[in-house]
Amino acid sequence: MKPTLGLTGVTVNAMALIAPGAFLWITFVVQAGYAYPSGMGMWAGIFFAVVLAYATAVSYSELAKLYPGAGSSYLFAEKAFLNTTNAYKFARIAKFVTGWASHLYYWVYPGVMVATIGIMIGYIVGSIAPNYMNAGIPGPVFMALVAIISAYAISWIAYRGVVGSTMVNLVINIIQWVALLFFSALAIAYRLGHPDGSTGMALDGTSKVLHYAFSGDAPAHTSALSVILPHNFNWMMLQATIAILLLVGFESITSLGEEAKNPTKDIPRGVLLSITIQCLFMYMIEYFAANYFMSSAYSLSDAKGSAAPIGDMMVIIGNTLFGGHGQAFMLVEALTVFLALIGTTLSCINTGARVTYAMGRDEEVPEHFGMLHGENLTPHRAIWTLATISAVLGAFAALFFFCGPAAPDDKTIATLPHTIWYALGIGSSATLASLPNGLSLVTLISNFGTFGLYGLTNVICIVAFREHHEFSGFKHMVVPVFGALANFACMAFYVIGPLEGLGSWKEPIIAVVLSVVWGLYGAYYFSRNSKKLGRDTLTAKVNPA
Repeated sequence: MKPTLGLTGVTVNAMALIAPGAFLWITFVVQAGYAYPSGMGMWAGIFFAVVLAYATAVSYSELAKLYPGAGSSYLFAEKAFLNTTNAYKFARIAKFVTGWASHLYYWVYPGVMVATIGIMIGYIVGSIAPNYMNAGIPGPVFMALVAIISAYAISWIAYRGVVGSTMVNLVINIIQWVALLFFSALAIAYRLGHPDGSTGMALDGTSKVLHYAFSGDAPAHTSALSVILPHNFNWMMLQATIAILLLVGFESITSLGEEAKNPTKDIPRGVLLSITIQCLFMYMIEYFAANYFMSSAYSLSDAKGSAAPIGDMMVIIGNTLFGGHGQAFMLVEALTVFLALIGTTLSCINTGARVTYAMGRDEEVPEHFGMLHGENLTPHRAIWTLATISAVLGAFAALFFFCGPAAPDDKTIATLPHTIWYALGIGSSATLASLPNGLSLVTLISNFGTFGLYGLTNVICIVAFREHHEFSGFKHMVVPVFGALANFACMAFYVIGPLEGLGSWKEPIIAVVLSVVWGLYGAYYFSRNSKKLGRDTLTAKVNPA
């Protein structure tokens, strides 16, 4: 691979994966409906996830200084263990376990992204042509088809090369920052101009007297302080298990070590810059604004039942502040979201393919994954494999999007257009409610892999610096210990939540089961591959590099 990326290049690639424009739109509905009404602690859950992510970002940044190269945590694990006095023998095991966990995150995450592209396009088509498609309940078949097309189209961009990807991501980031700050300012201004008891507009265009009640059938925050308070520890933790999807990506550039001009300097700085700009600044502002906007006319209850609650909010704001042009305002903002979704999916495919490439080069996965395209110098085999996996997962998430807590009632289902786009994914309300929600399930699987990978990386940071001359008690022990414990605690809430009766048990428990199956298959594959290649499980003693 050719070193072509400077500080701006590596930072932009990370910021593209942490796309605030995309995630405010696509995950708000999942957060609103997950273990309802835990969404009332949404902002606090995101803030806890940001703190968790910062601890992990410090570990990634420190490791990138020691071990620049392609492979990210996969590379770090091997190097860290090899440079120890006693733990060196576990280097190959640590490397494989970390790489395998990376795939649960990087190979599932793009499926979430392409599914949400399908959902968003369905919402837009329904808004423009309501007789053809319902905006609140777009056709599952239509959404699945868009997801499949998106998976292959975006993978083609990745296949063409990372330099072109960087330029695309830079433009997308600038556009979405401007659009999001504009929306946030309008949402806050709308709330300040509509106190309790005033008259406001609902989504259907009617006027209603607005109230702000924390509980009841139409929950909405009563004040700005209420938005940022956790209210309930379990709510905060449950929201954090979803919110990590918003924040992942800062670590992605550590896989671009072979393509960075000055990797030991620029990659560590890029990791911390990307999380500061996108997470600490953009997310905290936009999520405050969206939660502060809600009222009895459009509450958390309405948000969990919509395909795009942020789009609904934009319609209401546009109708109120722009003389009835709410749909036009929403469509302009939706275009920026669509571009951001392309950017974040592209960045994840670039990163995931390079982790697979590193493992293929080491023959820890089939060696053909370790090949580069002769002209584009991209890991094309890994990219097209990831495209197919993304298409399958995205189609599944879209087809089962209106299941579980998101199941519409029979009266609403009866009003849907009778077109081919509703041939699958729509049945009776009772049947839909009995099935797991496809998008939530795929999201939780990806997040489980993220928590596992981030927790392991914090442990790797401790191992890497424990015997190093630059060891710092705070950076290399306190911070990574907190990061590891916080990540593993979020994983535990996949089981704790259902045990305490918080929300549907199907999605988190199935996600845990599938993740365990992936881990067991990894152990089997590692054992079989070791025998095939004649490799020892434990690493022989080597001299520290």
